[in-house]
Amino acid sequence: MRMRTLTTATTLAVLFSSAALAATPAAADSTKILPVKSAGDIVVDGVHQRVFVSDPYQGKVVATDYSGSVVGSVTSLPGVTGLQLSADSGTVYAASPGADAIVAIDTTTVTESTRYATGDGTDPAHLALAGGKLWFGYGTAEHGHIGSLDLSGTDPVVTLDQDPDTDYPGAPLLAATPGAPNTLAAAAPEYYNSWLGVYDVATGTATRTARYGGSTGSLGSTSDLALTPDGSRLITANPGNQHHVWKTSDLTPLSGYTTEYHPSSVAIADDGTVAAGTDAPYDPSLYMFNPGTTTPVREYTWPDTDNISGYDELGNANLAWEPGTGAGRLFALTHNYNSVYTLRVLTDSTKSKPALTVDAPATATRTKSLTVKGTLTATLPLPAGTPLQVTRTDLESPNGKSLGTKSLGTGGKFSFTDTPPAGGKVTYTVTYAGDAQHTSAKASDTVAVSRAKPTLTINNNGKVYSYGKDVKFTAHLGTTYKNRTVEIWADPFGSDKPKKLVKSGRVNSDGNLSAWLDLKRDTKVTAKFAGDSRYQPRSASSTVGARVSVSTSLSNNYKSVYTWGHTYAFFHKSKDPLTTTKMTYYPGRQQRLEFQVYYQGRWYDGDPMYFPLGSDGVSKVRMTGDHSQDVGWRFRLRSSYYNATSGDNVNSTTHGAWKYLTFTN
Repeated sequence: MRMRTLTTATTLAVLFSSAALAATPAAADSTKILPVKSAGDIVVDGVHQRVFVSDPYQGKVVATDYSGSVVGSVTSLPGVTGLQLSADSGTVYAASPGADAIVAIDTTTVTESTRYATGDGTDPAHLALAGGKLWFGYGTAEHGHIGSLDLSGTDPVVTLDQDPDTDYPGAPLLAATPGAPNTLAAAAPEYYNSWLGVYDVATGTATRTARYGGSTGSLGSTSDLALTPDGSRLITANPGNQHHVWKTSDLTPLSGYTTEYHPSSVAIADDGTVAAGTDAPYDPSLYMFNPGTTTPVREYTWPDTDNISGYDELGNANLAWEPGTGAGRLFALTHNYNSVYTLRVLTDSTKSKPALTVDAPATATRTKSLTVKGTLTATLPLPAGTPLQVTRTDLESPNGKSLGTKSLGTGGKFSFTDTPPAGGKVTYTVTYAGDAQHTSAKASDTVAVSRAKPTLTINNNGKVYSYGKDVKFTAHLGTTYKNRTVEIWADPFGSDKPKKLVKSGRVNSDGNLSAWLDLKRDTKVTAKFAGDSRYQPRSASSTVGARVSVSTSLSNNYKSVYTWGHTYAFFHKSKDPLTTTKMTYYPGRQQRLEFQVYYQGRWYDGDPMYFPLGSDGVSKVRMTGDHSQDVGWRFRLRSSYYNATSGDNVNSTTHGAWKYLTFTN
C-alpha cells in the first residue's frame, strides 16, 4: 500500500506548494489515456506535481504530470505493484515481486537509483512508511508476511517475518499515515482465511495490537485499505456493498460507508474526506464523503474511454489524493474491457454537484406572458433565496439578454415569468454560479414563440417560353418587421444542373425584387424570405417551361416551289428524301419524326418514329422505298421533342415547323 500524504518534515514545502496552486483558478476535470496494460498502484508527488503508476503486466512504472502527460518511465521491474513516496518526495519506492527487490526511483529524473534485495522467493508486493522504516508485504497466495527495510544506517537492513503468528493468505496490503507515525495496518488480498492486523512499530519491530478475521471472520479479500489522518480509524474495501470502517485500537467494526458492489479502492485526504471506489462499470463507481458524514456528497460513473467496450471501471487501489492541506485534486485510474487505462483528474470532487432543470412551455404567443419553472437540487441542499442568473436568447438577442437574478424558492424549486418580444426559437438559460460546497450548474429550455405569416409570391408560374428566352421574375414580399431581404433561387430540371442563387437583396418600396433568367430548361424558381423576430420564414415557387431549339431541313430534292399555300420540295421518284434535324442536345434525347399525307382536303397521320440525336444534336433520317407510288401525293413532316417520351423531362414539349414535299416522275 502507499501513504498518500507527506510527513511533518515536508509540511512547509507542501503549504507553499498549495498556496501557489491556490492562486490559480481550478482547472476542469481531465482525462488522459496511459501507456499501461495494468495498474497496480498509484502515488502522487505534490512537490514535483507528478503521478506515478505501476504496471505489473509490463513490469514498469510510468510517471506523468498532473495533466496525465508522460514525463518518464522505469522498466525491468517484473510484477511491480506497490508504490511509496519518501518523506522528502525525492524517491518513489516500487515493490517488484519478480525481482525479489524494492527499487528506488528518483522522482526528479524518473530513473532507477538503487535496488534493494529482499531475499530469494520473497516476492515483495506492497509498501508503507511508518516508524522510520519502509515496510513491505511479501509472500505467495498461500503464505503472506510483513517485512521491513531500514535505510537509516550505513547499510540497508532487511528484516522478514515480523508477525510469525499471523499467516496472511497472500502478500498483505499495508497502510500508514503521518498523523499516527508508529501505526501500521495490514490486510490480506485473498478471500479465504483473510486477516486484518494493526501494529505498533515505534520500536522498529512490528508489535501486533489488534487482529480480525482468519478462519472465524467474515472479512473476505481486501482490495484496498487506508487510515484516517489521525490513525484512529481504518477503512477497507471488501466484498459487499459498503466500505468497512474499523476502530484501529482493537479492530471493532463501526458503521461503514454504503457504496456499491464490489468495493475496490479507498483514499483519504488530509482533512478526512473519503473517496470510496468500486469496480461497478455501470453504476456509480466513486463515492465522495465529506469528513464526519456517511451520505455521499458526490458520485461518479465513468464513461467508456474508447467508446467501444462500455463503461470504465475502477481497479484495486487505484485512487490517490494530491498531497497538501485539505482535499485537493483526486486522481483515479479506470480501465475498460479492452484494457485501455485512463488517468482521471478530478478537481472539485468534494463539492456537491447540483442537478438543475428548466421547464418552459413548448409553445407561446409573442407579447404574451409565459411562466418558466425548474428545480435545483443537490446532495447538500441549497437554501431558499439562492441566486440564479437567467438569460433569454432569441432572434432579437442572439448573444443572450440578461433577465436579472431570480431566487430559488423552498424545496429547491423556482419559477419566473417573461413576455417574449420576439418570436421563433426562444431559449431560457438558468445558471447557478456555485459556491464553496457546490459546483456550478447550467440548464436551459426552448419555447417556440408564434410569428405572423408574411405574404410572398413570385410570378410566371405555369408559363412556357422559347429556348434561350430572357425572362424577368419578380418576387413580392408583404409586410414584415425588420428583414426586407429576399433571395431568388433557380433550380433547372436535370440532375446535372445544381440549384443556384440568382439574386439576393432588399425589396423596393413596393415590396418587389426582380431577377432575369436565360431559360434553356424547365426551371423551378423560388423566392425565399428568412423571416425576422416577428414574421415566419416563407418561400414561394413558380415552375416555368422552356422549349427546345429545333429545326428540320430536306435535301436531295431537285427544286423547291411555293404552291398549295406552302413551299414544297420536289423529289424525283428515284431519289430518297434526307431529313436533317437539329435539336438542343441532352444525354439520351431522341427526336420524334411525325409524317402526314394529304387526301381530299385533310391531313392524315402516318406512323411517327423516334430517332436518337448525336452528341452534336443532329439527327439525319433517309426516307427509303419505292417512291413511284408516291408520285402526285402531297406529304409533310416535322421533328418534335416530347417531354418524358423523348428520353428526358428537362424541357417542355416542342414541335418543329412542318416541311412539305411531293414526288414526280
